[in-house]
Amino acid sequence: MVNYDDLIQFASVRQVEYIDAIKKFGSHRKAAKHLGVDSTTIDSAIKSLKNKAASKGHSPEHDMIHTVPDGYLVKGVSTLYDSDGVKKIQWVKSTVDSERQAEIMKATIAALSEEVRGLSPKINKINKSNSELLVVYPFGDPHFGMQAWAKECGENFDLKEARRVTLGAVDRLLSVSPNSETAILLPLGDIYHVNDQTNTTPGHKNQLDADSRFVHILQIGIETFRYCILRALQKHNKVIVRFVSGNHDPQAVWALAFTIAAYFDNEPRVSVDLSPAKCWYYKFGNNLIGSTHGDLTKPEQLLGVMASDQAVNWGLTKHRTWLCGHVHHSSVKEYPGVTVETFRTLAAADAYAAGHGYRAGRDMRSIVYDKEHGEIERHRCDIGMINDFLE
Repeated sequence: MVNYDDLIQFASVRQVEYIDAIKKFGSHRKAAKHLGVDSTTIDSAIKSLKNKAASKGHSPEHDMIHTVPDGYLVKGVSTLYDSDGVKKIQWVKSTVDSERQAEIMKATIAALSEEVRGLSPKINKINKSNSELLVVYPFGDPHFGMQAWAKECGENFDLKEARRVTLGAVDRLLSVSPNSETAILLPLGDIYHVNDQTNTTPGHKNQLDADSRFVHILQIGIETFRYCILRALQKHNKVIVRFVSGNHDPQAVWALAFTIAAYFDNEPRVSVDLSPAKCWYYKFGNNLIGSTHGDLTKPEQLLGVMASDQAVNWGLTKHRTWLCGHVHHSSVKEYPGVTVETFRTLAAADAYAAGHGYRAGRDMRSIVYDKEHGEIERHRCDIGMINDFLE
């Protein structure tokens, strides 16, 4: 006999509706008839619910009643029975539920960011701006929190230097780019070098060279991009911000995104996109711009991804491009109907990159799009120019 009251704690809204109908009408078949669905739909939903409950340690028909905490899954259960078949001891082995822990982290960050909601200062709109132009500022993999030692890697790099070169590049690029009505600030993933205090890569748990404590790294990243947005508001009347999730910071990026969104909540000229989607798109006149980090999808696949995701806008536009990070070097590949571009980073090479022979240059760019004719110009700022600009 199924105890549906015990299962409700693991159920979705729809599954709760199914359970209520089963309890009221007495069977899956009658509940399905009342709800206007096939009985196999309810059978499948209840089976899925039982599996979910079991993954949390709740399966009375198997003598499992010890649930694990939220954010964990049952890895295995060992039970000791006496000669009469009575359960004496049970051991529950658990493992991390990565997806659920990511959800919990997002919810926690969103709650904490409420403390800074609407604190951005008022900045007056500029008098003259060009609505026919769009300026995009792609930030290639900033890697805030990464540490490099010059004797080992060729150049020194730390949290302080990451902030210095980012602000220097943004200030210079803003000074030379046109006063378009709209600008897009587009960090292309791996904004943070580390995802949490373990200082390891989330996927493979490789040890990373981190400069400071995790909370300090988060703070400097937030302060840096807050400055970048405030500066952009002095140049453009509308600023769109999209923080792309990378393989180094799939959860940490949300601390940045939610905090920045809350801080500029009182500023209608700033729009922070908080979609969890890995691919992001923006249509500007005859232009369709897509962005993703680049760790999950190969360049040659992105043509089909854009055409599928943006079928209507694909047909309405002529100039289509992907702006991607991940590889830390400049490249442009043209496919039928779309180009895929990757960008350098302002960060120095860490020990891993230096040891594996990566020697790409370090710079940042701004790209100017005309509403009708696509990209019409771009500006570049490298490390040497930043040093000259800041002198």
